[in-house]
Amino acid sequence: MNKFFIGAMLTAAGLVAASGAVAQDAQTIRIGAPLPITGPLAPEAVKQQRGYDLWAEMANKAGGINVGGKRMKVEIVYADYQSNTPRAVQTAEKLITQDKVQFLFGPYGSGAAKAASSVSEKYKVPMIAATASSSQVYDQGYKYLFGTFTPNDTLTEPIAELVKTMAPGVTRVAILARNDLFPLAIAQEMEKSAAKRNIKVVFFEKYAIGTLDHASALSQIKAQSPHWIFATGYTNDLVLMRKQMADLGLKGQVLTMIAAPAYQEFIDAVGKQSDNISSASWWHPAVRYKGKDIFGSTENFVKLFRAKYKSDPDYVEASGAVSGALFQMAIERAGSLDGTKVRDELAKTNEETFWGPVRFGPTGQINSLEPPVFQIQAGKPIIVHPKAIAQGALRLGVK
Repeated sequence: MNKFFIGAMLTAAGLVAASGAVAQDAQTIRIGAPLPITGPLAPEAVKQQRGYDLWAEMANKAGGINVGGKRMKVEIVYADYQSNTPRAVQTAEKLITQDKVQFLFGPYGSGAAKAASSVSEKYKVPMIAATASSSQVYDQGYKYLFGTFTPNDTLTEPIAELVKTMAPGVTRVAILARNDLFPLAIAQEMEKSAAKRNIKVVFFEKYAIGTLDHASALSQIKAQSPHWIFATGYTNDLVLMRKQMADLGLKGQVLTMIAAPAYQEFIDAVGKQSDNISSASWWHPAVRYKGKDIFGSTENFVKLFRAKYKSDPDYVEASGAVSGALFQMAIERAGSLDGTKVRDELAKTNEETFWGPVRFGPTGQINSLEPPVFQIQAGKPIIVHPKAIAQGALRLGVK
């Protein structure tokens, strides 16, 4: 069995048990967390859970959240929607109507977050989506939805500009995208970013969720002799794809994959084949922010995460933690657990955090971050943009 799934399934058992054992307590703030604990997205669920749990642990160690002068502990109620988007909607509704949660963390990814946001809006329960970047999530006119990821073009634009500047000979790009809301949306943004720089898209195809063989599409890409290959998907998708690229001898001057290279699991799974893969994410442990949140700074968050999980945090884990911290700050400013009052405080957020400066635009999507671009070099992610935090320069050539 894939090692990603083993860890996720072990965690799932604990999460399901925790969810089922929760008892209503007037002294406790209950936050619902629908996650794909089982199924293809299980590895990503573990990441969100880690971020939520670290924040809740820190908040509770500090005595809880100050609600109008009263300290209240935090309890996260987890529920598994089995990597199935329609079930994410049902799960969110159950968390609100049966488990009586007062707030929601969004499910994983843009597609499930968009679907579940209809439930939070219906019941006027504030929801923070920790892993939803597509503008289609936020263009519904909802008032109770907020997100910690900037729009997709904030990832593709700096990558495309960097490639054009560093490698002007790159004039042909092939794009292969998972047919899912976020992976497809970011591929479409890449198509636009390439066109703006006169980089010809010589191949653009979608692959189905759950695809177990990319050889046919990769062979078609090889026949087009692109200078740049841009692929989107999640951990298991891109691990398989990278290995099959090597088997087929598919190479290029630039290989960009979003979003799996941000995870250490991806690097561990593909080994040396990860070298020189470029990517982008909304956060990286190398950023340096001083915040007013419970973690206080990027360095302190990373230190606490390492102590708890024995690894460096990635952007999903950090986003989970900052989502909890943002709820905490909004609740404390509101001095209340009233959903509308907390929602209003979230909308007014203008805070420095370990994640970076947080302000939400009129749709509820964050508009205050400059996401870093990085490249795997010698088995380590190295930031290559923006200049203020760059650790090295973009390297060309992928074997």
